[in-house]
Amino acid sequence: MTTVQSPPAPPTAIRPRVVARTGLYAVLAANAAVVACFFAQAGFASNALIVIGRFFGLYGALVMAFQLVLVARLPWLDRRIGMDRLTSWHRWTGFALLWTLLAHAVFISFGYADGAGVGPVSELVDLAETTQGVLRATVALGIIIVVGAVSARYARRRLAYETWHFVHLYTYVAVVLAFSHQVAVGTTFTSSSAAKTYWYAVWGVALGAVALGRLVLPLWRNYRHQFRVSAVVPESDNVVSVYVTGRDLDKLGAQAGQFFLWRFLTKDRWWQANPFSLSAAPDGRTLRLTAKAAGDGSAALRHLKPGTRVFAEGPYGAFTTLHRRKPESLLIAGGVGVTPIRALLEDLEGHAVVIYRVGTDRDAVLYDELRDLAVAKGAELHLVTGPPVPDRLAPRELVRLVPDIADRDVFLCGPPPMMNAVLRTLGDLGVPKPQIHFERFSLAG
Repeated sequence: MTTVQSPPAPPTAIRPRVVARTGLYAVLAANAAVVACFFAQAGFASNALIVIGRFFGLYGALVMAFQLVLVARLPWLDRRIGMDRLTSWHRWTGFALLWTLLAHAVFISFGYADGAGVGPVSELVDLAETTQGVLRATVALGIIIVVGAVSARYARRRLAYETWHFVHLYTYVAVVLAFSHQVAVGTTFTSSSAAKTYWYAVWGVALGAVALGRLVLPLWRNYRHQFRVSAVVPESDNVVSVYVTGRDLDKLGAQAGQFFLWRFLTKDRWWQANPFSLSAAPDGRTLRLTAKAAGDGSAALRHLKPGTRVFAEGPYGAFTTLHRRKPESLLIAGGVGVTPIRALLEDLEGHAVVIYRVGTDRDAVLYDELRDLAVAKGAELHLVTGPPVPDRLAPRELVRLVPDIADRDVFLCGPPPMMNAVLRTLGDLGVPKPQIHFERFSLAG
């Protein structure tokens, strides 16, 4: 038997995710320092409450601009950090923004009310009626409160993605209102042309990033590649694969493990976008997605006709070989989460172990492809079936299947409960976090 030596792992001196994350922190810190300088240069009011209120308003606006960058879907950031992490950071900074702007409104109202000898509510109403930009700021704060309420976990779970997304779009209205308020009455900017120029530059970059990533790039890619459905292939009773072709797909830049937001332009579904991973490594000619009928959008895929126009946003995601640290890999898939795993197996070099967790053999979508691919790649394939309890991916079972698990990169994709359980198991087994790769879809399917 010929022994094939595994290729060396990618160099570990500088990691793409670390570079991108550090860069974001550095940019935010640098801007925070610049804002502090302009704030101090503008001088302080005699009322401490007003000073504190202005401070919160200034940094609340900076956080708002940073939020726009996080969700701009810029390819350089997305491929290194991943949309799921960027969206998670956006969500948490969103709540920070909400409390910061509330603090701004409260301290300003109490500060001016103290000087006028009236109640804070009356003072806020008077400011909105008499001071330029305050009414716009009040409306912006109201929008932020509503968006924050519908983004809370309890409300988010009970809203359709389209409803939540429609409400979320009003954030851009709040952004415009808040920005116009600040440049009109913010003492930091009204007292300094340099500060005002800087503030226009910050918001120009933030809004430009959103326009580029969310509008210009998707429109350009779809104009250039002209995506169309070429075939629809049922994989089982409730799973279907859709093949998409187009022009110059070799220049699209998609990688195994990534996903697109797919919008199939039929009369009844053109408005609905669904995130589906590539279920085969891109070959420059065809893109393939495989989906389970879990909702109206995915169930309708079975009825697509060849030739249907497709509007695809992406590729997105950092669930790729870019972040590998070890020459050998472990790929763990659960249910239809096998789709990016199957694509990754096709793309990976070095020895790989694949564990496919399903309830029954009939649930093993794309298993024949996985088996043939494992044979061709010299990989080990384990089909693990049975009910969730007892846990068949517990530490003892994983070590039995993969004794050298701590020396491998681990790629994980599946239902959230399974992923959470496996992540705990990997932690118990001492697998270093930089070697664990996963992404969670934050969009409804």
